[in-house]
Amino acid sequence: MRILILGAGTIGSSIAEFLSPHHRVTLIDQDRETVDRINATMDVRALVGSASDAVLLFQAGATDADLCLAVTNSDEVNLVGASVAKAMGTRRAIARVYSPNILDTSTFDYRDHFRLDRLVSLERLAALDLARVVRGTGTLSIEIFTVADLEMQEIEIRGKAPGVGVPLRELRLPRGVRVGTVLRQGKLFIAGPEDSIEIGDRVALLGRRDELDVVKTLFETETPQRLGVVIAGGGETGFQLARLLEGPRHNVVLMESNRERCEYLASHLRDVTVVCCDVRSRAALEEERVGSADYFVACTGDDENNLLACVEAKELGAQKVAAVVARSDYRYILTKLGVDHVTTPPDVVRREVEAHLTTGVVVSKKPLVPGSKVFVMELEVVEGAPVTEHVLARVGLPRQCLIAAVIREGFAMLPAADDRIKPRDTVIVLVHEDMIDEMLTFFQPPE
Repeated sequence: MRILILGAGTIGSSIAEFLSPHHRVTLIDQDRETVDRINATMDVRALVGSASDAVLLFQAGATDADLCLAVTNSDEVNLVGASVAKAMGTRRAIARVYSPNILDTSTFDYRDHFRLDRLVSLERLAALDLARVVRGTGTLSIEIFTVADLEMQEIEIRGKAPGVGVPLRELRLPRGVRVGTVLRQGKLFIAGPEDSIEIGDRVALLGRRDELDVVKTLFETETPQRLGVVIAGGGETGFQLARLLEGPRHNVVLMESNRERCEYLASHLRDVTVVCCDVRSRAALEEERVGSADYFVACTGDDENNLLACVEAKELGAQKVAAVVARSDYRYILTKLGVDHVTTPPDVVRREVEAHLTTGVVVSKKPLVPGSKVFVMELEVVEGAPVTEHVLARVGLPRQCLIAAVIREGFAMLPAADDRIKPRDTVIVLVHEDMIDEMLTFFQPPE
């Protein structure tokens, strides 16, 4: 594939190094010294200049690129550069943004305005990675596919509950909740209407968080104990992580040293305790009883502070400890110090990029969990596609295939049997790898 990367900072150069062995990569950056170094050390073509310069984008091959990744340190340059590349003919364009206001579609939809395929926040991706770890290794958030407040959460069936042993068709689940997959005796499959849940299963439920918490009571014999989570750092990553975890299943404490930021956090987080203190202080960690936490997460924005906070939390007795660090070489140090999980921006963005190395109507594709044969795919619906010809109940999609969500005009919904897919929709599909080719025939445009 032909890949165009705008920005050669830590993220851009990391992506270029990752992609260059198997793809044709062109990179643009304003710093000549950086460009000269990349041309000398990597098998890529690097150009000097502004990433939003149309002439330079044309010279870089934007007219026939398969993917443009705009990852400079400027939101505005990323939006304009990726948008110009897309208008010139680049098939897919993704822009990295930091400002929460740009990601918030309630006032204005920047992604749609600039005709981009994705706006990516590294801070949000890091928070999603940490949330999966805190909740459990099998949990995947579909928010990574731009669907606000839509999640997939996994629960383990430990005993005889009201929903156990009953065919899913008879459970009459809320319209906004689906049973996605079931892991039974090591085999993962997509649940159908005639399937029933058994003791020992691990079940993935799809829906909005408040509805998921209600439906979980059908499959649980007792209310799970709330996990205590302490987050050090109230920047964008800490804020997003707290939002993902707040609710009846987690008791979240968010520590931040800036008082003005604390006031903002307290006003935007309903079920989170915000504490204004110095996270570098052992006394502050002791006062907030970090030693009794089930999970301590350090995401202050400073690698050294995160490292020190993790060491202190581990010594105080926190059950598990995680950290976000910008430098990938810190991963080894933190692991040697007993840190249970380390998230780095280059790692999370590489996974995001890998999911978008797709062709045709496929926007993104990734395994539901690492090593799984069930994939989560994001597909665009084109005019004349067979999936648009009938209501879902009559489309005839293959077994082991579930349309989990539909995004229409910026809004997400979980479709029912009597709903109809329309051109210009985006759909999220759970599908077993053996059924991918057959499933895609329902989304291909007519010859």
